[in-house]
Amino acid sequence: MSPTKPTDVRITAAEVFFIPVTMRVPLKFGPETVTDVVCLRARVTVADRNGRTAQGWGETPLSVSWVWPSTLGVAVRTRRMQDFSTLLAERLVGSGLTGHPMEIGQDFMHGPLAATLQEANGQAEGDAMPYLGSLVAFSAFDIATHDAFGVLHGRDIYTTYNAELMNRDLSAFITPEEGSGVSFKDLHPQDYLVMNAPKQLPVWHLVGGVDALEAPDLTGTEPKDGHPVLLADWIRRDGLKCLKVKLRGTDAAWDYERMVRVGRIGFAGGVRWLSADFNCTVKEPAYVNDILDRLLRDEPEVYARTLYVEQPFPYDLAAHQTDVRSVSARKPLFLDESAHDWEFVRLGRRLGWSGVALKTCKTQTGALLSLCWAKAHGMPLMVQDLTNPMLAMIPHARLAAHAGTIQGVECNAMQFYPDASLPEQAVHPGLYQRRGGIIDLGTLGGPGFGCRADEMRRGF
Repeated sequence: MSPTKPTDVRITAAEVFFIPVTMRVPLKFGPETVTDVVCLRARVTVADRNGRTAQGWGETPLSVSWVWPSTLGVAVRTRRMQDFSTLLAERLVGSGLTGHPMEIGQDFMHGPLAATLQEANGQAEGDAMPYLGSLVAFSAFDIATHDAFGVLHGRDIYTTYNAELMNRDLSAFITPEEGSGVSFKDLHPQDYLVMNAPKQLPVWHLVGGVDALEAPDLTGTEPKDGHPVLLADWIRRDGLKCLKVKLRGTDAAWDYERMVRVGRIGFAGGVRWLSADFNCTVKEPAYVNDILDRLLRDEPEVYARTLYVEQPFPYDLAAHQTDVRSVSARKPLFLDESAHDWEFVRLGRRLGWSGVALKTCKTQTGALLSLCWAKAHGMPLMVQDLTNPMLAMIPHARLAAHAGTIQGVECNAMQFYPDASLPEQAVHPGLYQRRGGIIDLGTLGGPGFGCRADEMRRGF
């Protein structure tokens, strides 16, 4: 689309930086246990039609265990995602796309992204990288483009999602469910956002599948780095009120006992809410229903305080069109891995899913469009973590503040690699430390996402 506003931009440069991070304790993702991760940091330069330029930053963990279940080794998948990210930088600059970042992001995802993924998979041996992997890699560039746009125009990026700066309304991006009475004509993302966003958010702690809950669970290999290990110590130090429990999805007895144990420890320390996350490992609704029904019968407080259930079923929603209404009749059921974009959200709603867990690692553009579609159709929202450290934490927290979630935001990088974010924490201490059960966004300010990246001592 040709530029129609003087504020429109094009991408003139894109650079990639890879930051390896080692976890202090392992994190179990479905069938895999993760001990380290490579974070992709992107710096994008944009220019307007008058030649003015600005740079923006974006970042995401290349969490292959989450985006790419495979028998290929973690190192192989990580290298493939890094190579894809480098190729993506070239293709993004070469695309020549112009407009508002929402328009650039949408147009790239509906054209060059798929072609780039096909090109990369054609050059590599072994399993093809899935579309979700390409989205995660692109998300760093998409976030950086949004950031750069705000910097160029001296505006907080959340004040740009409107008719003043966008060429297209939402009807050019998303289509309402037939018969819903919803129309996106003359509406923009800002119409669905919380513009007077809170500066503090309740924070969710992740209880991993291999985390030590109590002293008998200790193996002697735990780190002695001054950070908590046992769940009660985390609750006490961080004032936690919300716990997200990772479950196996293949061992109902273990999953039930895990919910009960975490609930008892949590409630004794003042925790108010639990959620259950199966990470796509469940095959049939009856598996989840049986656990929930047993909790209701034998552990009613655990059941009552389980706020929602997250993504039990395979994430390829088109290939596994399971009717999940029996689960969502018991507890709100949230799409996560399946919610690639608004069209999958629409399919999920048709199958009986209740709500959507947004993630910036599936692009800022896509997250905002899914948010708008979901809110217009009465679906509640959460914003979930990909264990986001460093700069990745900032757009993640900003999205949660402006989305109007049912209960705060998940932030668990403090658990698994707290020291990775020390340069960012020096600038935004309340964002990278959980205290009193909240994170504090009060130090974020300035144009773009308000990162203040020039104050961080990273060396690039």
